[in-house]
Amino acid sequence: MKYTLQFRLWHWLSALVILGLLGTVFLRKTFLSYKANAEILMTKLSEIGIEITKDQAVPLAKAIRDEMWEWHIILGYALAFLVLFRIYLFVKDTSLREKFASLSLHKKAVRSLYTLLYATLIFMSVSGFVLHFHQDLGLTKEITHTIKEMHELLFNFILFFVPLHIAGVVVADNKEERGIVSTMIHGKK
Repeated sequence: MKYTLQFRLWHWLSALVILGLLGTVFLRKTFLSYKANAEILMTKLSEIGIEITKDQAVPLAKAIRDEMWEWHIILGYALAFLVLFRIYLFVKDTSLREKFASLSLHKKAVRSLYTLLYATLIFMSVSGFVLHFHQDLGLTKEITHTIKEMHELLFNFILFFVPLHIAGVVVADNKEERGIVSTMIHGKK
């Protein structure tokens, strides 16, 4: 199996962007959690004689993570571009592909999983834009909340997919598809 330079660039740029997106979510949910940081702010300020309420601490805690979250938005734009580029590569690709019906059960499962990944990435890109521009789009709070819940739910699929992909590539490189890693790096086995 030979991967074109365009596909390899797309793959590695997508890997970096997706890992960056996962990293920003990890930071937002852990070290930069507004709930935990609001408590820290209230406690530390109280220790020096400044009392603030939770309603005052929450906006401060959210402000602390705002610059980091800008990276999530920038990476979201990059992901949207990469999704469009992947669609272009798919349409432009003239190489022969094995028919789905002729694939082994394992290969059918792998191809189906990648199809699900691409559909998820499309949804994540679109829903991310909708969430970012919800006010400009005139969406109600309820619709925005529903889209956000779906966006966060599908995040879990990507969180599941990344280690599964890495493990699958390692296994394949050591068994039936020797050289798949080097092929994805420099195009040759």
